[in-house]
Amino acid sequence: MTPKAVALTIGDPNGIGPEIAVKAAILCAEAQPELRPILVGDERVIRFYTDKIAPGRLLAQCGSSTNKQALLYHPVTALDAKDFQPGQGCAEGGRATVAYVEAALDLMMRGSAHSIVACPHSETNVNSAGIKFSGYPSLLARLKNVSEDEVFLMLVGAGFRIVHVTLHERLFDALNRITPTLIERAIRITIDALRDLGVPHPRLGVFGINPHAGEGGLFGDDDDRIVKPLIERLKAEAIDIEGPVGADLMLGHKGFDAFVAMYHDQGHIPIKLLAGRNSAAMSIGAGLMFSSVGHGSAFDIAGKGIADPTPVLRCIQLVGGAKQFKEPA
Repeated sequence: MTPKAVALTIGDPNGIGPEIAVKAAILCAEAQPELRPILVGDERVIRFYTDKIAPGRLLAQCGSSTNKQALLYHPVTALDAKDFQPGQGCAEGGRATVAYVEAALDLMMRGSAHSIVACPHSETNVNSAGIKFSGYPSLLARLKNVSEDEVFLMLVGAGFRIVHVTLHERLFDALNRITPTLIERAIRITIDALRDLGVPHPRLGVFGINPHAGEGGLFGDDDDRIVKPLIERLKAEAIDIEGPVGADLMLGHKGFDAFVAMYHDQGHIPIKLLAGRNSAAMSIGAGLMFSSVGHGSAFDIAGKGIADPTPVLRCIQLVGGAKQFKEPA
């Protein structure tokens, strides 16, 4: 198996995930066969969409075929036949979504894939299955048996990369959790991730906690107490980093390879506003190279054959080096 193989999980099997996964795999096979995504999901679901989208296309379990036009898949038995109902969200689909991610992580651990791309999930369905879920970073941390503070979210889109120190939690709790240790961990993991993505000498910009990064204490002393001493210490280690600066001002500066946001909306609003569904989400840390699409399962159009695989291709490009696909914008 090529070391660049991407394990491509089909997401919620009753949403558009399986359709766009199969479409993306076909496009990759035709444009860059050495990448060869491995579709990860229930064989019944993968075959349904392969027959619907590309009748007669060869579908082969990974490791069983050398045909470069074959779509590779890794079967996971997670969804009963009665629960495969495109367009109908259910807890069983949420449970299957997580099972596919677990299988993809296993492929990475065995060296059969070097990265993972996840098609859209439904947080409602996953939680309905009794699985605590507030986004992939915390789930992946649990599956990897590491602290949730060791896996961070990086959003990519519209020419920006933004990493979040805190994520899906009440803003009051997030602000109380921000410490120099947590910020430093996010920064160092961001640097490692950027190097893995081909940025040898990353330059980072760090957002302030308060408006205008506190304006010299006028709007609070949190930045002066928590962030500034850390940034000065990191600069002394020859890390190329600037901050804290108010997020609104820093986003207008050029030349940064990534920004570090202190909480969810600081990072999400600019990416979602400018890139929309074409954004890509990466979970970084704990040895992960994991990306997921920035849109939902779209149950209303599931199974209709009209879903666009472009966001999946962008995620594959992000983690797998598919140079013919443009960088997420």
